[in-house]
Amino acid sequence: MAEAMELVRQELGDDAIIVSTQRAAGTKGVRITAALEPEDADSVIAEILSEGSRSDAAEAVREAFEKHGLPQRLIERLVNAARTSALADPVLAGAAALEAGYAFAHLPEHSAPRPFLMVGPPGSGKSMAVAKVAARGVLKQRQIGVISCDNIRAGAMEQLAAFTRILGIDLIKARGPEALRRAVEGAAGMYDLVTIDSPGLNPFKPSDMDYLQALVEAADVEPILVMSAGGDPAEAAEMAEAFAAVGVGRLFATRLDTTRRLGGILVAADAGQMAFCDVSASPHVAGGISPISALLLAKLMIPESPPLRRREADEAETAEPTDDAPRTDEAQAP
Repeated sequence: MAEAMELVRQELGDDAIIVSTQRAAGTKGVRITAALEPEDADSVIAEILSEGSRSDAAEAVREAFEKHGLPQRLIERLVNAARTSALADPVLAGAAALEAGYAFAHLPEHSAPRPFLMVGPPGSGKSMAVAKVAARGVLKQRQIGVISCDNIRAGAMEQLAAFTRILGIDLIKARGPEALRRAVEGAAGMYDLVTIDSPGLNPFKPSDMDYLQALVEAADVEPILVMSAGGDPAEAAEMAEAFAAVGVGRLFATRLDTTRRLGGILVAADAGQMAFCDVSASPHVAGGISPISALLLAKLMIPESPPLRRREADEAETAEPTDDAPRTDEAQAP
C-alpha cells in the first residue's frame, strides 16, 4: 500500500484524491484509484447550479407570455429561444427571445424618404399617432408636413387641425386617392418628415381594403399599421394579415398605458410579419411616443422578480400578526 501511495504521489502529485482502494487479484498487491480535482472546480459547480437558473428563467418567460394571452405555438417558439439564449435573468432571456422572434425598426425622428400613411381600424388612435409623430419632429426642430385624407369620421380633420395649429404646422387636406397623390407630390422637398392620417377602415370589408389599396398606390407612401394594445389576439392576427396584404410592414402600438395584456400586438406582428416601430404609452401629445425594443418590450411583459416570490411577499405583508409578534394597531400610552 505504501509503495502504491508513493506511485500515486509521483504520478498525480500531493493534491491527488483517493477514490478507492482494493486488493488486486490473488496476492499480487493493491489497486488504488485516484483523481485530481480540476482547478476550475468552482466554475464547474457554478455552471451546474446556473443550469437550474436558466431553466427557471425560461419558465418565468413562459408564465409571463401565457399571462399576456399568446397562443401556445408562439409561446413554445419564444420559450425555446429564451432557453437557447442560456441567460439566467428572466427579463434578459425574454428580451433575447423577442429579439429572435421579431424585428424592430422605429420610425426616424429627423428625416424619411417617404411619407408615413397611418392606417388601421376605427378607434385605433391614428390621428393621435400622427399628432405625436409631428410633435416629436417639431421638438427636434425639423420641418414637418401633415396631411389628412380622413373625410369619413365626423370632426376628424378638425381634431387634427387643433393639434397642428398648436405646433405651428399647416394641415394639408386631401379627399381621395388622387388628391392624396397631388398633396404628396406638392410636399416633396419641402419637409423632413411627412405623416398622413387616413380614415378608419374595416379590415374585413373588401371595399374598405380596396379603398386603402388605392390610397397606398396613389402616392409613394409607406403604410404603418396603428393598433391599440389589449385587443383579442385572434382578432388582432386577422386584422394584421388583412393590412399586410396592402403593403404594411411596420406596427405602431397605442394605449400601452391602459392595458396589461400585450398578447394582441405580439400575435399581430407575428401574423402580419411586421416589425415593431414605436409605441404610445401616454395621452399627452408632446413626448407621447417612443421607439420600442426587445428589451423594453420584455420589461413590460415580464416581472422583475419571479411571480412565486412576489406572491410569498404579498402573503407575508397581509398575514395576521401572531400572539408572539408585536401589534402595530395598539393604542399608545400618552
